[in-house]
Amino acid sequence: MVEIRRATPAHAESLTTLMHASSAYQGEYASILDGYAVTPEYVEANPTFIATTGDEILGFYALLEAELDLLFVADAAQGLGLGARLVTHMLGEARERGWRTVRVVAHPPALAFYLRVGARRTGTIPANPPKVRWERPELRFDVPTC
Repeated sequence: MVEIRRATPAHAESLTTLMHASSAYQGEYASILDGYAVTPEYVEANPTFIATTGDEILGFYALLEAELDLLFVADAAQGLGLGARLVTHMLGEARERGWRTVRVVAHPPALAFYLRVGARRTGTIPANPPKVRWERPELRFDVPTC
């Protein structure tokens, strides 16, 4: 049984480890995570939620204002619907905050996922070398009112 709950600052190191282990950020995309860590201060300041089974963290997401800043699912848990569950949870959180939309600047390989779970493409964010050497799709989720 997967539970989605608010992360605590004590989860920060585990979230960083899960993020850096993602096969989606290997090879040409590895530079975007170079030196990046989810810190206890980040978790404290931003709504961050984890999906767990017992003590194992299978995925997480974090919001910055009305933007999905981070969304990761452990490689071993992909394809099980966990990403979609995290998005559904995120939209519920957005609704509680009174947001009408949630912006996403997506990792290019994640575009199909975001479209499949209801986001709509709104533009393209240009490359920003040296860390981000590729364009990224910009999307928005419309937040359901009920």
